[in-house]
Amino acid sequence: MDKVLNFQQGRVPLLISMPHAGLRLTPAVEAGLIPAAQSLPDTDWHIPTLYEFAQELGASTLAAEYSRFVIDLNRPSDDKPLYVGATTGLYPATLFDGVPLFREGLEPSAEERARYLEQVWTPYHRTLQQELARLKAEFGYAMLFDAHSIRSVIPHLFEGKLPDFNLGTFNGASCDPTLATELEAICARHSDYSHVLNGRFKGGHITRHYGNPGENIHAVQLELGQCTYMEEFEPFRYRPDLAAPTQVVLKQLLQGMLAWGRQRYG
Repeated sequence: MDKVLNFQQGRVPLLISMPHAGLRLTPAVEAGLIPAAQSLPDTDWHIPTLYEFAQELGASTLAAEYSRFVIDLNRPSDDKPLYVGATTGLYPATLFDGVPLFREGLEPSAEERARYLEQVWTPYHRTLQQELARLKAEFGYAMLFDAHSIRSVIPHLFEGKLPDFNLGTFNGASCDPTLATELEAICARHSDYSHVLNGRFKGGHITRHYGNPGENIHAVQLELGQCTYMEEFEPFRYRPDLAAPTQVVLKQLLQGMLAWGRQRYG
């Protein structure tokens, strides 16, 4: 496998992870996808573009190059389910709508998938772990913001329309509660957008596994409704007119995390 991730080291104690932004496919996955999946509809589209201001803030960024249809970087390596009810696994078998992802008999082999675990999943998590360790060693603490997006209406996964900003802290286990309260307050100041804390999306494997406030590592997931910055259906166009006001909120959330860290740890 060639380049599997894009990592940029920053200068402040914040890492932004983008595990579902990748668009690359392996030959085995590409050959087996059903026609409806070939446009990669379940991608967290344009997330690196949406967070392009991260460099200005000094945050480190880590983005996947390969699609979640190859392997889902926000699932544990043992593929243990994270959510009750409909969900997707380490090697997704269905689209978000519940339709089978691969044509019958054309799923990647067990050998292929073992290679994806070793050569795509493992380097991403190794980089994530090493950067959090570096930040903690330098600053005494580290903060992780796991950046996601999703179509705002997916009946197979949740009822009705998803709130615009879905913050997840694994029901308070992945970050200090005062940080979560600060992020909720920032969202509440922007009444044009709806928000929720630990609603349908409480944080996936990355948030749950790396967030450890007792060890001064604080992790938050944001599942952002795609209607806030793009066209939700093919060709999935980025909408700068929608994205600009959304970026204002995102930037304030990240600035709020940094300010909270400075106040808490001095």
